[in-house]
Amino acid sequence: MKQFFFFILLGLYSPWALASLPIQFWQASSGAQVYFVENHDLPILDVSVEFAAGSSMDIPSQSGRANLVQHLLSLGAGGLSEDKIATALADVGAQTRSHFDRDRAGIVLRTLSSELERKQALDVFSRIIQFPEFPQAILSREKARIISSIRESSTKPDYIAERELMKMLYGNHPYGFNERGEIETLDKLQREDLLTFYRSHYVAEGAVIAIIGDVTRLEAAAIAEKLTASLPSTGQSKDVPQVILPKAEIKRLPHPAAQSHIQLAYPGLRRNDPDYFSLLVGNHILGGGGFVSRLMEEVRQKRGLAYSVYSFFAPYKEQGPFQIGLQTKKEQSEEAFALTQKVLKDFVLNGPTEKELVAAKQNIIGGFPLRLDSNSKILGFLSVIGFYQLPLTYLTDYLEAVEAVTTEQIQQAFQRRIQPDGMVAVIAGAIE
Repeated sequence: MKQFFFFILLGLYSPWALASLPIQFWQASSGAQVYFVENHDLPILDVSVEFAAGSSMDIPSQSGRANLVQHLLSLGAGGLSEDKIATALADVGAQTRSHFDRDRAGIVLRTLSSELERKQALDVFSRIIQFPEFPQAILSREKARIISSIRESSTKPDYIAERELMKMLYGNHPYGFNERGEIETLDKLQREDLLTFYRSHYVAEGAVIAIIGDVTRLEAAAIAEKLTASLPSTGQSKDVPQVILPKAEIKRLPHPAAQSHIQLAYPGLRRNDPDYFSLLVGNHILGGGGFVSRLMEEVRQKRGLAYSVYSFFAPYKEQGPFQIGLQTKKEQSEEAFALTQKVLKDFVLNGPTEKELVAAKQNIIGGFPLRLDSNSKILGFLSVIGFYQLPLTYLTDYLEAVEAVTTEQIQQAFQRRIQPDGMVAVIAGAIE
């Protein structure tokens, strides 16, 4: 059985401080991919199972189905009611939490590694993953709760701006779907719709299992088998379509709020994009580095036009959004919007300075150990590596790739990938 090992570079660059973190990889007999780190420092076990079952797997007429399926997994499964699941986990000090986005849907278990507690927690976890029941009463209750939450959110300017921005950015592309769904489509969903989605997308062949903690390699293999043996072997294959560049547009939406919420967006990057690290470092300089970013310096520090302004890339299988966001007083919204556009255009045209690049590298590299300072954080990286089929040397390569980025590479990458005049933008709370 094939195994791969690598070492993560931790600490500040020059010299690199090395810390051993061997990742073992294999394929379970079910077809699931397994990523395992053995760590006996604490009597804790963390396990996640993820599937290609995010909101992009929805269809327009059933928007919200993917999220509802993931949400209901732990609310009745394998002969256990919602209350019995919660009690069985609480009795052994175990916890579950969920992950859901445009690409992925998953569930995470944390439990004590001692045999009695681990066995009970894994038994419940196995039922949740492989035998969800989607009880009709729970389905009706949760549909009503989500619909009520969407109605409440729909009155808030930040939600209005975000929803409108994604529609403008992606049009009919699945990445434009509301992750929670639409009121009209949620209201029509039936139990059989959820079962159909589960059988089609929660399949062993596409599952990614990440395990870290106080178990041996043999115990981890047995866990992976237990969690996926009864999953459907294959399901409906659905690739995410290519993202089409949007038509440049600005929408000004009236709202009674005292502040305007301003959002700008453009299709950004894929998780395995060759420009990934140039854009990562560049965005840290532009708007991802907090108070040391250029947007913060120009918009807040120098002119006091916003308390906070930020930018980020959200990488997915296909081009996730590159976004810039800020809030400002209504009467200065147009000034703040124009300045944000100007700062972006200047950055894309001229790139960063060497001084900005050095500071960004120091911040990213210096802060990297904090991204790996717990089992749960490492578990998240294992899931990403597995789901997006990144090299097992990804974390080693990460710091080296950051250090290798040049100002010219950042400038060229932004000019290739971001067109300031082609962006879509929303001002929710514009002056009427």
